[in-house]
Amino acid sequence: MKERNGERWTVKQMESQKKKLEEQLKSLTDESRKDDLITFEELGVDSIMVDEAHNFKNLATFSKMNNVSGISSSGAKKSTDMQLKCQYLSEINDGRGIVFATGTPISNTMCEMYVMQLYLQKSALEEMGIHHFDSWAANFGEVTTALELTVEGSGFRFKSRFNKFTNLPELMNIFREVADVQTADMLDLDVPALRGGKPIIVESEPDWYVKQVMEEFVVRAERIRGGGVDPSVDNFLKITHEARLLGTDARLIDKDAPNNPDGKLNKVAENVWKEYVKGNADGHIGCQLIFSDIGTPGPDKDFTIYDYLKESLIQYGIPAEEIAFIHDAKTDAQRDALFKEMRTGKKKVLIGSTDKCGTGVNVQTHLVAMHHVDCPWKPSSIEQREGRGIRQGNKNDEVAIYRYVTKQTFDAYNWSLVENKQRFISQVMTSKAVSRSCEDIDEATLSYAEIKAVATGNPLIREKMEVDNDVQRLKLLKASYDNQRYGLQDNFMIKYPKLIKTATEKLANVREDIKARDKELIDNPDFAITIGNATYTERVDGGTVMLEAISKCKTGETTPVGKFHGFELLVEKNFLSINYMVLRGKTEYKAELSTSPVGSMVKLENLFNGLHENVDFLEKKIEQYQNDLEASKAEYDKPFAYSAELEEKLARQYELNAQLDLENAKAMDADLGGPDEEKSEDRIENAGIVAEDKGIYMPDRNRKR
Repeated sequence: MKERNGERWTVKQMESQKKKLEEQLKSLTDESRKDDLITFEELGVDSIMVDEAHNFKNLATFSKMNNVSGISSSGAKKSTDMQLKCQYLSEINDGRGIVFATGTPISNTMCEMYVMQLYLQKSALEEMGIHHFDSWAANFGEVTTALELTVEGSGFRFKSRFNKFTNLPELMNIFREVADVQTADMLDLDVPALRGGKPIIVESEPDWYVKQVMEEFVVRAERIRGGGVDPSVDNFLKITHEARLLGTDARLIDKDAPNNPDGKLNKVAENVWKEYVKGNADGHIGCQLIFSDIGTPGPDKDFTIYDYLKESLIQYGIPAEEIAFIHDAKTDAQRDALFKEMRTGKKKVLIGSTDKCGTGVNVQTHLVAMHHVDCPWKPSSIEQREGRGIRQGNKNDEVAIYRYVTKQTFDAYNWSLVENKQRFISQVMTSKAVSRSCEDIDEATLSYAEIKAVATGNPLIREKMEVDNDVQRLKLLKASYDNQRYGLQDNFMIKYPKLIKTATEKLANVREDIKARDKELIDNPDFAITIGNATYTERVDGGTVMLEAISKCKTGETTPVGKFHGFELLVEKNFLSINYMVLRGKTEYKAELSTSPVGSMVKLENLFNGLHENVDFLEKKIEQYQNDLEASKAEYDKPFAYSAELEEKLARQYELNAQLDLENAKAMDADLGGPDEEKSEDRIENAGIVAEDKGIYMPDRNRKR
């Protein structure tokens, strides 16, 4: 990576990285909290079977690639522990004895594929010469560098991401040596169908308060964009998290916010009641799951989604004893009892988060509907959620899945991110033939322009933002194309003609030197070397005297020391203590000097006898220069590949500017701030947001009502 970018990997950097890795390994292998009575080896375990193996995907990945999104060197201790156990079992069982089971081996990044291979087929990778992550990445991944808007929105930057699979067929062939990939279309399991063939999208209208807070987000985004806010006080990640809460219910950030009758939670309660009535009619049993990773129950919380939904459902007529929170089941025994009550129909509605109510929850017997109150960050979370109902053992023919979105908030944007990411995963985990390459899509937070576009709800502004982004990108590509053309023009007009001329002249000189050498070998075939004014016919004598003469020569200069078969003999001494013998005829020929007298003479004779080798070298060089010159000409003549697209985008940009100017008098607040401002998407990796954290929103008393 460093070499490819023209950077150096210095000793200081290596030592720093070494120290960092040592500290990290020490932390990961810290066993101070464990007892020292018996070790894993002493237990006699020779095989392990790991269910829900994706829980161990967060393994530390050590790499020389720094500041590249998609690669994390931080890992979980449980994953390191699993790796050590897998290595031990592989050693004693010759690579056998480890079974992983998971529905989502790849759930977030490309690195997870490497982690799974490291657990299950480390020896197979090593047989192919892949001993570490960087080697795997060089074969099967690619770091792409693309233009992105800076976080503060003031310009563009080049951002490197490890987000593209290459050589995917070969990678999947290797992976399938240990992976039995079974997709839904392959298994054809007896599972209920999805009602309507697709999820039901339920849209809610924002009330005046939500719109007002969205405007406040825009003001905050403008301040952040202008650089007037300390990132520790406010940043785009914070706005994104609070906007996620706002899209669910404004009372999550301000307990005094009004209850929107058309709000998302009221729609959830209404649909749960309808499904309850329908599912429990005619003596049938109909159970439902409600998923929400935010607004979970807990002490000292002014407002929770769980409590509000329960109260609303009780008001509709569902008995309180038929509604349960997954968080109330603290122990395994309590969870098992709760799941049994759901399977028998004693409990009809279970509300839970992805972590607590996703993996390992078997309550599918009478499930008729599932409700996504919020959008999780990863597609695997959606898969785990929906897998609670669409699975074997469900007695219903179909299951309804509801997805709730509040208009003019970030709900729709979050769903689109997850769906885009799922496309990348689906290309890898498929029963069909895979393509040669596919790209990972990173999670993102929202930039100033996106916040503005969503807040205004004006589709023209959203389109203008995207068109402006495309125009900026295409203009930069055009500038890069023009610069490249200047370089290509210089290549075929100056650089390569000059190189060809120099090489051709040198080739002619070499041929003349070869003629002179051949004549000299006929006239004087025996060894003879002249050092100073004396001629020596013995190699030992000549070599010894030459080394003595060389020791007196100045460092940093090329000094004549004698003659060899009619060619002038010189020595080139440099400051690195590497000295060269130079034979000079019509041109010069070099060979490294040996510390042995006889060795130096042998090298000198080989250099003299091998003059013809320079002919082949120079002929190939001239041919290469000629090919490069023609290639530069051909490349120079190629038109700009995106010329038509740039013209089209510029024309559309002009149209949008004109339309927005017409509306300017009526919708001044919807303006993006003028045609000179950059309006684009900023994608930064969304990491470390705790979904259940509750932000406190303090309304601005001075804002307009």
